Amino acid sequence: MKFLYLFIDFFTIIIPLLFSFHPKIKFYKTWKEFFAASIIVATAFIIWDAVFTEIGVWSFDPTYLVGIYIFNLPLEEILFFICIPFSCVFTFYCLTKFYELRWSDKNEKTFVNILFVLLMAGAIVYGERLYTSITFITTGFVCVFLKYIFRVTWFGKAVTVYAILLIPFLIVNGILTGTGLPHPVVNYTSTEIMNIRLFTIPLEDVFYGFELFLLNLAFYKWFLKIRRRKSHNNKTIPAFN
Repeated sequence: MKFLYLFIDFFTIIIPLLFSFHPKIKFYKTWKEFFAASIIVATAFIIWDAVFTEIGVWSFDPTYLVGIYIFNLPLEEILFFICIPFSCVFTFYCLTKFYELRWSDKNEKTFVNILFVLLMAGAIVYGERLYTSITFITTGFVCVFLKYIFRVTWFGKAVTVYAILLIPFLIVNGILTGTGLPHPVVNYTSTEIMNIRLFTIPLEDVFYGFELFLLNLAFYKWFLKIRRRKSHNNKTIPAFN
C-alpha cells in the first residue's frame, strides 16, 4: 500500500502525457510554457501545503507513502502539484481545440460575481476554520482578478472544463480522502473545515482544485502570449485571452 499515492500521481498523468504526442493534439509543443507555469504555481501551493501540514490542518498517512519527504511533505504530494495541473491543462487544451466552449462576457461576469459573494460569505461564516476561509478568499480573488483585472476571455471555458474534470476529481480525491480504504491518505482536522463532504471529499477541495487549475492555466496562457509575441504574433500559438 505504500505506493498508493505514487500510483495515483502516475495514473493521473500518464495518459495525458502519452497523448500529448498525438498528431492532432501536439500538446508537447507547449510543454515549456506549461512547466514554467507549473513551477510558479506549485511553489506557492507547496508553501501553503507545508505550512498547513506543520500547523496540523491536515496530515498524511505514512501507510500509503514511499517515505521520501521534501521539507515536511511527502514526495507524492509534491508530484501532485505537477501531475494534476498537467492533466487539467491538457484537458482544457484538447477540449478548447476541438470544441467551442466560449461563454458570453455577461455570463462570465455573472458567474464570477455570484461565486465571489458566496465564497466571501462562506469565508466570513467559517472564518475560524483555516482551510475553509483561506481557500474561499484566495479562490474568490483569483476569479475576480482574472475576469476584471486581466480580463481573460477563457474564464467560462475553464469553468466548463473544470465541471467535466470533476468526474475524475471525485475518483482521485475520493481515494485520497479514504474512499475504499481503511484509512484516508490525507487526513483533515475537523475544526479547520466545514465538514461538508462530497462522499469523503471536503467541499473546500473543489474550490482548492479550481484555484489550482485557474492559476496554472493563467500562467500557461501568459507564457504562451510571451512566446507568441516573440514569434511575431504567430497565430498557431494559442493566445492568452
